[in-house]
Amino acid sequence: MKKTQLFTVWLLPLIVIGGIFNPLLGYLVVAMMAFFLSLSLLKGRYWCWNLCPRGAFLDIVLSRFTLNKFVPGIFTKQWFRWLIFTLFMGFFVFRILHAGGNLWALGAVFVSMCIVTTIIAIIIGVVTKHRGWCVICPMGTLQEKIYQIGKSKKDIFSNQ
Repeated sequence: MKKTQLFTVWLLPLIVIGGIFNPLLGYLVVAMMAFFLSLSLLKGRYWCWNLCPRGAFLDIVLSRFTLNKFVPGIFTKQWFRWLIFTLFMGFFVFRILHAGGNLWALGAVFVSMCIVTTIIAIIIGVVTKHRGWCVICPMGTLQEKIYQIGKSKKDIFSNQ
């Protein structure tokens, strides 16, 4: 367990539980997404293994309850990870469009997506490894791609 996780782990229940009563807490998810997507340009999935509140929860809490089985091989396939990303983003966009411009409804979209993905992470984490969700996490997949693009652009400019 990393020291940063002792702080970030508390953000998950704040959003998942507190967000039920105050959907505006969903905007913490937006702030975290903006931060980790920016960070991923330079550090890849650094957020995932050091700062992610769900990852901290999985390490600190769920690691005590996992069956510690291998994750299914399909989880590591790029096409499957991008399928999960596409399905997640499609559902996400659908929900945002249906929220209209209502700030509470938009916050609730982020809270509910956090709740749903946390439930999925718990199920996968219990029946496989505690960080099984992290293998297919849509945001982790996106962070990897951003890092690869940033690295390739950096390589192009450094060779000139």
